[in-house]
Amino acid sequence: MALTHRIATLDDLPVLHTLMSRAIAELQSDFLTPEQVRASHKVMGLDSQLVKDGTYFMVEEDGLLAGCGGWSWRATLYGGDDSVVAREPAPLDPATDAAKVRAMYTNPDFARRGIGRMILGLCEAAARGAGFGRVEMMATMAGQPLYSACGYQPVERIESVPIDGVRVPLTRMEKRL
Repeated sequence: MALTHRIATLDDLPVLHTLMSRAIAELQSDFLTPEQVRASHKVMGLDSQLVKDGTYFMVEEDGLLAGCGGWSWRATLYGGDDSVVAREPAPLDPATDAAKVRAMYTNPDFARRGIGRMILGLCEAAARGAGFGRVEMMATMAGQPLYSACGYQPVERIESVPIDGVRVPLTRMEKRL
């Protein structure tokens, strides 16, 4: 079957949340401790503002969600509706700021099939079309190898705020378009 893509709608939120929960649980386990994987559910997630802004993509194969991810012209770097991360909806200036690549998830059944690369390409093209000359993201340890292979450079390594005493390692990465 061929992969297709489209912009997510608010009606897609339940299937997106299901995929994200599964992806965090299954794809992070080779990179994080079980405690960090559990904490990741409160650090990561979908910011529904991306869907409302029309900047969140879904990749499907025969109607099955294979992956999702988006970009933003707002200042928030990462975190979802239900995460402990503060979000900042202020608009960015494409002349001076980097667009944000956000909430990238692959259905574990579709891992290593180019879904992440496809979504990154969609996000980068859209950000470039909106006048941005660079993009940045907050990468998980599981995502970092893909992003490095796609030209993203590490800028800063951080840890999340403690969640039940556990911190999740993250890396802010950037790429010129």
